[in-house]
Amino acid sequence: MAHVIAARRMFGGVGRFFEHIAVVVLGFVLMVVGLGLGVTLIMLPVGLVLGLIGMGLFVAGIFARIDNR
Repeated sequence: MAHVIAARRMFGGVGRFFEHIAVVVLGFVLMVVGLGLGVTLIMLPVGLVLGLIGMGLFVAGIFARIDNR
């Protein structure tokens, strides 16, 4: 049974790694879209909001840590 627990911990760590990567990629995409929308003056407010949300997701994906206890 010890091998099952070790495999579950390993795959749990891999799953958390891919969750962080997905959040970082989503944040980067939102920043690029926000930058593209911010270039046009009409969509500047929407681009600013999307860019800031993307930056928050990007930083949270890199630095956030959630412990399951």
